[in-house]
Amino acid sequence: MAHALALAARGLGRTWPNPAVGCVIVRDGRILGRGWTQPGGRPHAERRALDLAGDARGATAYVTLEPCAHHGHTPPCSDALIAAGVARVVTALTDPDPRVSGKGHAMLRAAGITVTENILAEQATLLNAGFLKRVTRGLPFVTLKLATTIDGRIATASGESRWITGPQARRFVHGLRLTHDAVMVGSGTARADDPDLTVRDIGATHQPVRVLLDRALSHRPDSRLGQTARQHPVWVLHAANAPAQAQQAWQDTGAVLLPCPTAQGHLDLTAALQILAAQGITRILSEGGGTIAAALIAAGLVDDLIHLSAGKLIGADGTPALGPLTLPRLSDAPTFRLIDRKTLGPDTLTHWTSL
Repeated sequence: MAHALALAARGLGRTWPNPAVGCVIVRDGRILGRGWTQPGGRPHAERRALDLAGDARGATAYVTLEPCAHHGHTPPCSDALIAAGVARVVTALTDPDPRVSGKGHAMLRAAGITVTENILAEQATLLNAGFLKRVTRGLPFVTLKLATTIDGRIATASGESRWITGPQARRFVHGLRLTHDAVMVGSGTARADDPDLTVRDIGATHQPVRVLLDRALSHRPDSRLGQTARQHPVWVLHAANAPAQAQQAWQDTGAVLLPCPTAQGHLDLTAALQILAAQGITRILSEGGGTIAAALIAAGLVDDLIHLSAGKLIGADGTPALGPLTLPRLSDAPTFRLIDRKTLGPDTLTHWTSL
């Protein structure tokens, strides 16, 4: 199962709206076939592993998520395992999707196959936290990335921010983008940095969806995002009453425009994430500035926080990593749990979770 989970991780950022699943088929101590969910969500991991195995009669299939039991773009994987004549299926998680949710396990047992459940369930839950959250709560898993100086600044008083962290940290961020379905920024960061938000310099052939939160569509359509929207997807969430001329200009770039409710003069972030989840997005990396970061934290929408800290000091006149949280008491401060720490060249990475 550990091997199946490692295979499943190869699909992160590429399989949405489907989960990233891994499958290993074993007989007499020998691996016959293995697979993971392919880009776009199909073929499924079980189908890939069975095709490689050839003859899987009497074998054991280790699958990181309950095999599907419904007809979608592909036939049910439970049927495929039954038809292949496997003797046993070992799974890590029950699929919460109501179209499956125990039905896959039941189909296998009805066919006389031995089913063992909940093997390495905790690891599998962490791996597919985005899919699970989208199915059960209608929201994507959100990772907030902060790259700051020691004193928590992301730019000088003049706005200069390239580069606070070193090349190793920046390379890590490109790898992080690759494991998320979408990368998200707000209009302030877009105007200040004119980012393209693509994965570069690590040999990637896949690009995440680039999401811009821009209530009034104030960012220029001839920006890097606009100029590359036909090459790599750009989705712009905006208020329904954004200027019609700006809406047309962004549509002309090839970007997808998604109207979003507002609250107190800003896009409603919970509604924005629900809209993205409804489009199939399961994992979002937020690389916005202090305003978006603080708003996500204040709304309780951040699941993981990646902090990259550089050995520099800018001072109080620099731009802070977080906007105001207006906390009346220290006991009200959002709290995260440290789960990893590592050194990336001259910089330090800490990984925190709210889970």
